[in-house]
Amino acid sequence: MEVLKIHDFPLEDRPRERLIHDGPESLANHELLAILLRTGSKKESVLQLANRLLNHFEGLRFLKEASVAELTSISGIGEAKAVQVLAALELGRRINRLAYEDRYVIKSPQDGANYVMEEMRFLLQEHFVCLYLNTKNQVLHKQTVFIGSLNASIVHPREVFKEALKRSAASIICIHNHPSGDPSPSREDIEVTKRLTECGKMLGIELLDHLIIGEQKYVSLKEKGYL
Repeated sequence: MEVLKIHDFPLEDRPRERLIHDGPESLANHELLAILLRTGSKKESVLQLANRLLNHFEGLRFLKEASVAELTSISGIGEAKAVQVLAALELGRRINRLAYEDRYVIKSPQDGANYVMEEMRFLLQEHFVCLYLNTKNQVLHKQTVFIGSLNASIVHPREVFKEALKRSAASIICIHNHPSGDPSPSREDIEVTKRLTECGKMLGIELLDHLIIGEQKYVSLKEKGYL
């Protein structure tokens, strides 16, 4: 059976033409991906290849974490196509961060959650991140302190507050994600929070909050009364 090429489709069904006339928001994920891939193969159209690629990674969520090696292991995806896809995904990540890089001000737990939600809610491991703030609650710096399961022995105050002293931060907000999607605090989360609060008081650097990020939701340990 002959494989349909993109020029065999009616003009109104071609992703590139639809993007030009209707805007990028009108296209489905596989159609946007097809524009990046540009061509299919002798066995399938570029739209079919794009669909197969998305199905392999179970959608954009895992595709955005793919490596060149993982992409090129898929039939029809060479190094050039893999590089184009990864470059586009990285641009998307960087654009998403732009809104927050101009001295983002944190006035509430919601502000803190918004700052990291899109970046942290898809992570497959726990990441412990610190936001270092000035006296106006503007973010001076964001740093991942460690990656792994949270417990009091791993989260050493020295690593958390070392960067605060280096940046002359007035306060910090600690954030970590729960890959399960459920942000309910564990006993370890509460213990770590209390330990960091006590150390912050001794150093004169206040721990403003400890946020736990889940799937499009969060928990503030300050609001829960643990700070």
